[in-house]
Amino acid sequence: MSENILEVKNLHVSFKTYAGISHAVRGVDFSLRKGETLAIVGESGCGKTTLLKCIAGLLEQESGDIRIQGASVMDQQPKERGTVIVFQDLRLFPHMTAEKNIAFPMELRKVPKKEQKERVEALLRAVQLPGFEKRRMKEMSGGQMQRVALARALAAEPRVLLLDEPFSGLDEGLRTEMARLVRKLHEAWKITTILVTHDKAEALRMSDRIALMEDGQILQY
Repeated sequence: MSENILEVKNLHVSFKTYAGISHAVRGVDFSLRKGETLAIVGESGCGKTTLLKCIAGLLEQESGDIRIQGASVMDQQPKERGTVIVFQDLRLFPHMTAEKNIAFPMELRKVPKKEQKERVEALLRAVQLPGFEKRRMKEMSGGQMQRVALARALAAEPRVLLLDEPFSGLDEGLRTEMARLVRKLHEAWKITTILVTHDKAEALRMSDRIALMEDGQILQY
């Protein structure tokens, strides 16, 4: 059995635009072993986020294959793939407390309430926010909300964690702090992760491997 947890094979994604057909991802191939972190770097519009959304099942590909733990996920819905994506805008529920936000993926899986509570407390400790269960999003700083979003993603127990420039709205100090935290969690829990970033220094700090994208293609891996 392959040791690769994720395999992307000859992936093509196109969009119809007013100017014609835009080829957003063109023949992308790569694989990722269990517990590795891959950083995808490149300029805006090169296809990084499109690639992440395809892996998560949020966009349809024109052709190619995506395999997770050896099985194709082409016909699976996003919730069935075992992938979780954290976007730059975080997409937290503003009317919910930190506890409710983090517990949301466990609610969907019908996890017992007692187990949810214990898991939320453990995750808040892991992201260095112990005691923040009852805080609402408007009562939290940008860095604290980043941590809640990360805890919510981990609560879903993903096979592959996808991070789409989640730290880009933070100042340099907070970015570095969050990068250290993600790396620490990764080393402790061995979560297979793909990070999309513009920041080459961030990519070098956080990843085991780096893919350089340009014009929908991976130029170097």
